Amino acid sequence: MIGDLLGSGAIAPRLTATTKRQVISTISEIAARTFRLKAARVFEALMEREGLGPTGVGHGVAIPHARVDGLDRMRGIFVRIVPPIDFGAVDDKPVDLVFALLSPPASGSEHLRALARVARALRSAEIRGQLRQARGADAIRAVLVRDARPSAA
Repeated sequence: MIGDLLGSGAIAPRLTATTKRQVISTISEIAARTFRLKAARVFEALMEREGLGPTGVGHGVAIPHARVDGLDRMRGIFVRIVPPIDFGAVDDKPVDLVFALLSPPASGSEHLRALARVARALRSAEIRGQLRQARGADAIRAVLVRDARPSAA
């Protein structure tokens, strides 16, 4: 379940940023603080992945993801950007909902299944609307836990 990936403190309900680089930097700092990782290592892994192609999937959503040394299981970080920014999304629309997925280096197909689960949940206009309306981290977590039910990937 997507909610299981989010540690306490892994949700930023109101991030003000003007560039994708700033968003990824903040995600890296949250990962360092929440999951005891090195921020520079997380930043480098996420930026390297972005270099292969943008992770903006459309409808104001981006799902940056990378495999990161130091993790024993998959982890997620959710940020809501106010106001939305250019993330190089496939539909050229600005992004305001970002779910970063971090996986251990050996996660293989588990990483792909989790990525598909996150993408499927955030494809729902209803869930995106609820995430945009949610007041605070607890409300965001409730939406992700309630609506992101696991399914075969």
